[in-house]
Amino acid sequence: MKTRSILLTSFLAFAIVYSGKISAQSVLFDFDNAPLYTSLPINQTSGGITAHLSGAYSIQNANVLGFTPAGFSGHVIYPNSINLADLLISFDHALNDFSIMYSPQELACDDAETMRVTAYMNGVYVGTNTRTTAHPGTWPTDTLSCNFSSDFDSVVVHYDSHPPTCQDYGVIFMADNMRVIPSTNSVYDAANFIGELNFANPVTKSTVISFSLFQTENISVKVYDMTGKCVKDLFDGELTAGEHQVPLRVDGELNSGVYFLTISGQDFTKSGRIVVTE
Repeated sequence: MKTRSILLTSFLAFAIVYSGKISAQSVLFDFDNAPLYTSLPINQTSGGITAHLSGAYSIQNANVLGFTPAGFSGHVIYPNSINLADLLISFDHALNDFSIMYSPQELACDDAETMRVTAYMNGVYVGTNTRTTAHPGTWPTDTLSCNFSSDFDSVVVHYDSHPPTCQDYGVIFMADNMRVIPSTNSVYDAANFIGELNFANPVTKSTVISFSLFQTENISVKVYDMTGKCVKDLFDGELTAGEHQVPLRVDGELNSGVYFLTISGQDFTKSGRIVVTE
């Protein structure tokens, strides 16, 4: 097995970039066409939806442990270390349903860990859900899922708590067979209003957010934490068409972690993830 990075890699979670309505069919991502032994981040496309996956994980064979957890097959998402790490996933379509099969590291346990999935829309908190593995044992299998009345376009899959009594476990998990159902709501195409967001990642002291507007807009530029709380209000006002830059200072103002940068106009929202490090 190739050496794999254990550093959490940041990724841009761009807001919705489509218009009109799409069919609300379940779309399966089985990762079998993902490049073997490649560390995240990677993009995967299925059923017209592209998912951007990031975190301290890589693509491995389902039998990487010398056996295959129940329900797993082909290529899977596997942790790069024994350390706790979130799996971050953003989508280029809004969703109203998400699920992913997982298998935690537990050895002959009588009880099981709890997993958590938290959903966001344009960087703003939508909702969260948990799942405790129904049938404990050795690398047991279950499915973590969420659906909410509001649409979402990114999720964080998190190992929430260890088994209450079992002593032989690790805070890591494998994942496979991700299913999503896209929203059928009609939305604006952000690409008609704003160009790509550009900024340094990760950020240690400060960075500059660069973007271009295609027409004069009243916009707001804000930074949110993982709970959806606005922690920085960078700009609120009118900007003309053309290139623009907004400074962001984090040194002494934001703790290390993952944040969401959101630029919103009257008819669009676009967002990206920012990783703050010391």
